[in-house]
Amino acid sequence: MSLPPEFRPADTGVIHDIGYRGYTGPRLGRAYAARSLFTQSLRAAYGLGRSGKSKVLPMIVLGAATVPALIIVAVALMTASDRLPVDYAQYLSAIGLVVSIFLASQAPVLFSRDLRHHTVPLYFSRPITRADYVRAKFGAMACAQLLLMLAPLVVLYAGSLLIKLDFGDQTEHFFYGLVAAVLYALVPTSVAVVIAAATPRRGFGVAAIMGYLAISTTVVAVVVGMSMTTVGFDESLPDSAQWAVLLSPGGLVESLTNELFDLGTGAERLHAPGGLGLLVFTAVAVAMVAGSYRLLLRRYRNV
Repeated sequence: MSLPPEFRPADTGVIHDIGYRGYTGPRLGRAYAARSLFTQSLRAAYGLGRSGKSKVLPMIVLGAATVPALIIVAVALMTASDRLPVDYAQYLSAIGLVVSIFLASQAPVLFSRDLRHHTVPLYFSRPITRADYVRAKFGAMACAQLLLMLAPLVVLYAGSLLIKLDFGDQTEHFFYGLVAAVLYALVPTSVAVVIAAATPRRGFGVAAIMGYLAISTTVVAVVVGMSMTTVGFDESLPDSAQWAVLLSPGGLVESLTNELFDLGTGAERLHAPGGLGLLVFTAVAVAMVAGSYRLLLRRYRNV
């Protein structure tokens, strides 16, 4: 039975045209989204596009990694030396603490912040997949590390050419340094990003990464130091001490580089022991990078 007009509810629904139009431009798609995520993550690692205080630590670390290279070039120029006081790959090993600080502080910026602010599901609501997200973030952190180490290498190389050192020798050893930089940018970074992705708390991530790198390096240093007391300064470390280097990602890269390019001398020289050691050290480095990537994929399947 219908109600009289005076008892019927009034029609209050009104459609307003406020000028919104559908998007008719090009759909840039999944590849563009993944590249944009990579670019933004790389910028974030150096604080670009963020607040001023976010730039302080990355710039300090970059300066700490580069200024000693300038001093080395200046010393070589003043002493009229026919070679640099330190090799390119050895320089990267010497600034290992600086690189570790950058890695421990910035890896959580790329991973932990997204987890803490619950923005990861927003990324996955777009065309990019979980694998795209992992590749973009992993690649950005590795490239940030690589850029950090390339800066002093370029300073050393440019300085060596300006003071007219042997072009062929410097170019060859600069290439050794590039290989070492790539390995440093992959192996320690792979472990750090897994730790950073495990917790949404940035402080916990920083402490865990720095703790792991510091403890593993200290253990290797103790083993190597104890072994050095049993051999002369000009003798090589025993193989038992060389195998212990596998515990440290940084030591692993240093040993692998020294063995590949026959760098370093004396008891302080870390190297993969023989042909078998070279195969094992290479396999461990590959396993660390590939295993970390698989763990990241597994981690983000559950987010």
